[in-house]
Amino acid sequence: MKVSLLVTVYNAEKVLPLTLESIEKQDYPDLEVVIVDGASTDGTVGCIEEFAARTAAGSGLSVRWISEPDNGLYDAMNKAYRMSGGDVIAVCNDRLCGPSAVSRLVEALERGGPRCVGAHADLVYVEGERVIRKWHMGEGSIAQGWMPGHPTLFLRRAVYEKYGLYDTTYRCAADYEFMVRFLKEKDIELAYVPEVLVAMFYGGTSNAGLKNYLVSFREGYAALRKNGVAHPLLITLRRTLRVLLQFTMKVPDSG
Repeated sequence: MKVSLLVTVYNAEKVLPLTLESIEKQDYPDLEVVIVDGASTDGTVGCIEEFAARTAAGSGLSVRWISEPDNGLYDAMNKAYRMSGGDVIAVCNDRLCGPSAVSRLVEALERGGPRCVGAHADLVYVEGERVIRKWHMGEGSIAQGWMPGHPTLFLRRAVYEKYGLYDTTYRCAADYEFMVRFLKEKDIELAYVPEVLVAMFYGGTSNAGLKNYLVSFREGYAALRKNGVAHPLLITLRRTLRVLLQFTMKVPDSG
């Protein structure tokens, strides 16, 4: 199966090389990288050009990219999907942990059976090289306030074809609403790899401060109501409790 990794960036010259380096090290043989840049004004485009030139010289990766204004992260993610051609789709705006990260998730997906539409794993939050939080995703249900970590989620293309793309009216929780859309279905399953396969750069759209988290809370509740999920407030409170419990599990300083 061909895997498309969707990379969406804006003024990300400090972290983009880390993402692209981790992608370049992957051992999966059929990998496509789609990069959508929102018309960055720093050195981001130069990083992309260097990566595209290097991979064209014989790395085996297929690279497509554009740099143009967009209407935010979720608009960029939709653009990247439309440019992609993979059988499996993953948003990859962070760092893959180890050269077999993609292979491990694809293998889990293939072993999952006919009801399995994707695979996910554990992740860590990082600041630079320092791990500040570990995030054990485990398995569960929407009703329990559980949701897979979107940065680790590999999905069959058929999911996007059936359920649609990211709703750009959401500021912080379009990824959550997108996942609710298909995970509410009883005949759908995800494979779980109980390993840390993604290092997430701390300070993303939904975790960058209290104000954004409150927006995410409100939008998460709205996403459940929009998709007809029963007891949306209770589920949102359960989800919040899960997040708070995970965030209390800081990794102690090694020094």
